[in-house]
Amino acid sequence: MGVFDKLFGNSDNKGTTGSAIKWNDLTELKQLDTIVEESAETPVIIFKHSTRCPVSRMALKNFENEYSLEEDEVKPYFLDLIQYRDVSNEIASRFNVVHQSPQILLIKNGQSIYDTSHGDIDAGVVKEKI
Repeated sequence: MGVFDKLFGNSDNKGTTGSAIKWNDLTELKQLDTIVEESAETPVIIFKHSTRCPVSRMALKNFENEYSLEEDEVKPYFLDLIQYRDVSNEIASRFNVVHQSPQILLIKNGQSIYDTSHGDIDAGVVKEKI
């Protein structure tokens, strides 16, 4: 294990052991239609993660460690933006946000009501916005 892996974890996969978040994988463009529909009833979080970036991995770990929302409060989606770049591009277009990595979006009623990136990703702030 390299120095960066020890500091930031292996960035080849999502989540951390024991994460309280039950991520839904975002892998197809048609899921964005589902997210828009779901967000009318329940807020949706999209976490855009670069599996090649230690900063993204650190932001993900911090978010997961701080996360305290119940399953019925929000539906979380996880996007590996390296593997599914077309989905990432469509998110930027559809929700009118500038592409960032890592990035989190909060979707309500089909609109991104909050987005932020890098070190500003904070589970407490997301919870307040819900």
